[in-house]
Amino acid sequence: MRNNSTIPKKKGKSLFSKVIAWLHLWPSIVSGIILVFVCLTGTIIVYCDEIFELTAGEAKYVEVPQNHNHVPFNEIVSNVKKYNPNIKVSEYVFFKDPNRSIRMRAFIPNEKKLILLYANPYTGEIIKQDNTINFFFVMAHLHSSLLAEKIGGWIVAISTIIFVISTLTGLILWWPKKWTKTTRKASFTIKWKAKFKRFNYDLHNVYGFYSMILCLVLGMTGLMIFFSPLMNFTVKTAGGDIVHLEKSLPKADSTKISKDLVPFAYELLNKEFPNKKMVRIWESPKRQTGAYVFSFGKVGLKSIENFDMTIFDRYTGQKINVKSTLIRHEKVENIVWQLHMGQWFGQLGKISTFLAGIVATSLPITGFLIWLGRKKKKPKKV
Repeated sequence: MRNNSTIPKKKGKSLFSKVIAWLHLWPSIVSGIILVFVCLTGTIIVYCDEIFELTAGEAKYVEVPQNHNHVPFNEIVSNVKKYNPNIKVSEYVFFKDPNRSIRMRAFIPNEKKLILLYANPYTGEIIKQDNTINFFFVMAHLHSSLLAEKIGGWIVAISTIIFVISTLTGLILWWPKKWTKTTRKASFTIKWKAKFKRFNYDLHNVYGFYSMILCLVLGMTGLMIFFSPLMNFTVKTAGGDIVHLEKSLPKADSTKISKDLVPFAYELLNKEFPNKKMVRIWESPKRQTGAYVFSFGKVGLKSIENFDMTIFDRYTGQKINVKSTLIRHEKVENIVWQLHMGQWFGQLGKISTFLAGIVATSLPITGFLIWLGRKKKKPKKV
């Protein structure tokens, strides 16, 4: 008979391994439903800009008159009021293509609805109201605060912190103790013909590893957007000024007449940044300051790809030179939003972010199924 005392005992897990395993499992179990919801709504938003272009339809294009004269800005404002006096325009986007209409983002307070308006830049006619953006407006608020304002924002932020911790601890747990041919195959490939339990395990581990960097980027940029001190730290580290640009601009003067915005915007598109196809200007800073702040590049819902900025005195049309650190602040914030929205490096950024969002949505589900399978595991017969 074999003496059991001679059988070497298996080494138990170290305290570090136990802590990492606990941090990876239990906070994720608690926040799992929230994380699935936040990741899913975020993934839905990724292709919103392409969907806006699609739903705009024929309203995107207009016929160009022979004289190419643009309508005065006041006429567009007047036509918006005639169309619906409750509409509050927040953003104007002008396109370099002479056949493109002007796109306006607007809010209807009494209906609590966000819309896109399209106007003819030569006649001022309101061509179309597109309500598609309101769906993404709701999705964005569900994503950031569960439509529960400040309390919801904190719930999402805490869940995001857990997500970041789970991603880092997941990498530690995934890392093989020994790199062999077998461990490499198990770590980097999925057994598609395996039983569900093993297949689910591979989905969680392998896809979790491949999407890890993007998941961390999405999580960290989300935290930067929510926590202003973290955003300020990022801006300052990148050499930017913490003060926002608008605070350094001259105040609006009601006794002076503003330079007409519409022809001025089209003039700048052709002269200031001839390689840019779009320019955006916000209504609120334009109204409150004595300056026109133009943002050039591919304008998206929350960020601009290939971003550049220039500022002009709204009364004289002369360029206003501000500190480079203030411009850098705007550029760093825009980069954070680009990374969070997937609006970087064209369609590669979009598809990468979309796929990472799908994986991130699935990780709490596949992780929960792994835990459930282990919990129901039958004890081995002696």
